[in-house]
Amino acid sequence: MRWQGRGRSISRCIEGLGDEAAQATVEAAFLLPTFLTLILLALQPVCVLYTRSIMESAAAETARLAVTSADADAMRAFALRRLAAVPDVSIFHAGGPLSWEVEVARAGAGDGGAGAPRGVEVTISGAVRPLPVIGAFASALGETNASGDVLLEVTVGYEGRPGWLEGDYGEWVAMWG
Repeated sequence: MRWQGRGRSISRCIEGLGDEAAQATVEAAFLLPTFLTLILLALQPVCVLYTRSIMESAAAETARLAVTSADADAMRAFALRRLAAVPDVSIFHAGGPLSWEVEVARAGAGDGGAGAPRGVEVTISGAVRPLPVIGAFASALGETNASGDVLLEVTVGYEGRPGWLEGDYGEWVAMWG
């Protein structure tokens, strides 16, 4: 390359930039934080919906188990095992894996024999810590506790034996045996 005495640089590529390169830097300095803030605003609802869907699934599976089982500790352990699919990160679930509240309520004995439960209702409760950007709007996501976490609660009812089904196990065996 040959050095030109009147030129500002030794490359034609650099000569073409001029003052326009500084404008792109200013635009990037404005757009990058705006874009990252929008991603954070979209991230929190996704985390809450994921946690809620896992809670509903665990409650439904626990309710089906509760129709056939009477051991409360086994049902709680079963639900906690299903809830382990929620990451142990505060934006998904605050308080750790043992802070879930699992309640199983039985609706009573059915029509037909042997004290079979008519139905059950399983309630699972937990909390989600909102991201700092959304923390000011946490009340819009739901009820909050004293530390500012958003409380999530899911209740699933399951009827183990439909109302139209008549008879008990002995009658069914006699009919089909």
